[in-house]
Amino acid sequence: MMQAGSPVVQPSLTELFLSFLRLGAVSFGGPAMVAYIKTLAVKRKGWVSEDEFKGGVALCQAIPGATAMQCAAYVGWKARGFRGAAATYVGFGLPAFALMLALSIAYQRAAGMPAVAGVLAGLRAIVVALIAHAAWSFGRSTIKSSADAAVAVATASAFLLGANPMLTVAGAALAGTLLLRGAVDDGKRGSRPLAGWKTTIAPLSMVLFGACFVVAAFAVEPKLGRLGLVMLKTDAMAFGGGFSAIPVMFHEVVDVRGWLPSQTFLDGIALGQVTPGPIVITSTFVGFQTAGYLGAVVSTVCMLLPSFLVLVLAEPWFDRLQGSALFRAGVRGALVSFVGLLVSTTLQFAKAVPWNVLTVVIAVASLVALLRKVNVVWVVGAGVVISAVSTRL
Repeated sequence: MMQAGSPVVQPSLTELFLSFLRLGAVSFGGPAMVAYIKTLAVKRKGWVSEDEFKGGVALCQAIPGATAMQCAAYVGWKARGFRGAAATYVGFGLPAFALMLALSIAYQRAAGMPAVAGVLAGLRAIVVALIAHAAWSFGRSTIKSSADAAVAVATASAFLLGANPMLTVAGAALAGTLLLRGAVDDGKRGSRPLAGWKTTIAPLSMVLFGACFVVAAFAVEPKLGRLGLVMLKTDAMAFGGGFSAIPVMFHEVVDVRGWLPSQTFLDGIALGQVTPGPIVITSTFVGFQTAGYLGAVVSTVCMLLPSFLVLVLAEPWFDRLQGSALFRAGVRGALVSFVGLLVSTTLQFAKAVPWNVLTVVIAVASLVALLRKVNVVWVVGAGVVISAVSTRL
């Protein structure tokens, strides 16, 4: 095992890409993917030290985006700088994109078949259990005081009343700086020297690329540009990991723009659970159902780009930011707000499920299995089998 101060092996960009491509093809299980990345990068390859990886996980948990994807980029950043981060990020996410695109095509062709409709009904019940479990797990690890609980209840109420999720999260972050600062002010102050501006040149070039990408999408088809903007702002608000993007994406895609019915959106989440990679790969499904192949590409790129840029821009400055009680209180307020958003999303998703005895049993059994830490892939697989068998009876 690598220890602080141990020599670090410098891999080639090709080795980084191929290693994370293989890992991305088998990385099921949400947060468990972080453990797979650690095994590869710290224990097997020695690309980063144990202490560096721990610091990287802390950074990825404090900024918006899918945590596992960002951990992959962090390893590449530490090993080979900006190009290394791009190689690991793309390699890790590519298998999930390819499989989700294939499932999206199959879904569009087969969703109307009676047998498939029965399976999808069972999967929607599982999605309700999945989001409920995420809310429970997120709440247990995040809510530590009555002030935290008050922020969570307020955000859940605001979302159920139709408030804009982005404004709700921003308001929760502001409330965190006012209400939660004392809870996180432990006297820590950053000691790492301030980074030079040269470290921002490559990331800022990518910001320019992102802006040009969205402009080009608008030029090809205005709906593509709007789709890209929706995914950009969804990812930029996803504090606490990929699950926190779901309420914002649902609000923008289903409630505000009506691009997809709620049942179809739930189907996309369910399909995302049988692919490797983060839950935000649902963006590929949304993009394909909304605007075809180009929509899938635009949606995926715009969903993953902000979190990548935030990581490489924030990493050189993170120690100083983490030393600020004001910063940590704002992040905590944003994290707590997503407990409320996930609770309200669970209730909204439940309205889209055709409830009967079978779907109730599937939802309850799925929730119990998830609480007992059964891998989500097995839960979804069992739900597919039970639903398929029931349609033949």
